[in-house]
Amino acid sequence: MPITVHLDVMLAKRNVKSKDLAAHVGITEANLSLLKSGKVKGVRFGTLEAICDYLDCQPGDLLQYEKE
Repeated sequence: MPITVHLDVMLAKRNVKSKDLAAHVGITEANLSLLKSGKVKGVRFGTLEAICDYLDCQPGDLLQYEKE
């Protein structure tokens, strides 16, 4: 997939646990894990907004497009 998710990197940079982020965003840890691994087909803007708010980052810090 040409979209790479760098959520795990941002969590490490911010020293945030997945459990805490999932609770703030209102999703399960299992769904957050799927998002971190890039195994999801899409993400809602509301979810992305909540993640960016909690991690104090931009969507571009979490997602990267790479041409195949």
